[in-house]
Amino acid sequence: MVPYIRAQNVNLTFRPKNRDPVTALQGLSLEVGRGEFLSLVGPSGCGKSTFLNVLLGLLRPDQGEIHLDGKKISGPGYERAMVFQEFGLLPWRTVLANVELGMELKGVPASIRRERASELINLVGLTGFEHHYPHELSGGMKQRVGLARALATDPEVLLMDEPFAALDAQTRDLMQAELLQIWDRTKKTVIFVTHSIEEAAYLSDRVVVVTSRPGRAKKLIDIKLPRPRDYEMRLTPEFNDIKATIWNSLKDELISRGIGDGR
Repeated sequence: MVPYIRAQNVNLTFRPKNRDPVTALQGLSLEVGRGEFLSLVGPSGCGKSTFLNVLLGLLRPDQGEIHLDGKKISGPGYERAMVFQEFGLLPWRTVLANVELGMELKGVPASIRRERASELINLVGLTGFEHHYPHELSGGMKQRVGLARALATDPEVLLMDEPFAALDAQTRDLMQAELLQIWDRTKKTVIFVTHSIEEAAYLSDRVVVVTSRPGRAKKLIDIKLPRPRDYEMRLTPEFNDIKATIWNSLKDELISRGIGDGR
């Protein structure tokens, strides 16, 4: 694999006023291939979301570097987009206007914005809801709008920070399947943060287990399951073996944080 994204020895410490410093990342290194779907799993507070914000260019590491297609990341750029857990939709804008937002900020002409937004709304299965407002949508529909908005500027890299965590189980399953279909069509590079071992195993080409804080890449696990994937694949012995492999690497990190006894 030729690395498209390369993180090298990334360290980051937060230094809030009147409180002790907190080292979120220490020596985190990993590589991601172009078009790869890579997930990060680890204990709460281990720096997974912090790492996404470094990749997005919102935070700068104290040490180390991240390169995207051979160029050092030093700030935000349109080649990267984030999908958040909290949806982040503007309540006074319709679905169509929310999807257009990034293109509007980029200065894309209105006619082109409208055409592109309409295509993406269709891609995420929301045709007919273009003129609805966020309060009129279900949680799953809101997350579809967030995904369409992230795709609207045609980023090369999609960063996803627990995007389905707030959804009910059935909606979450549907959104996972929808995401895989969209990923297959768009060929984006995806870095996906989740606490769900099953979700990571189902979606990913590889899973990175992140240590308890300060976060570093403890283990990279190849998910050698055929694509396309369906829900029934989760019932196979091969899938359960992968889940067990991830869990066995993760459980010591959870125990070190005092979370459970590993059983």
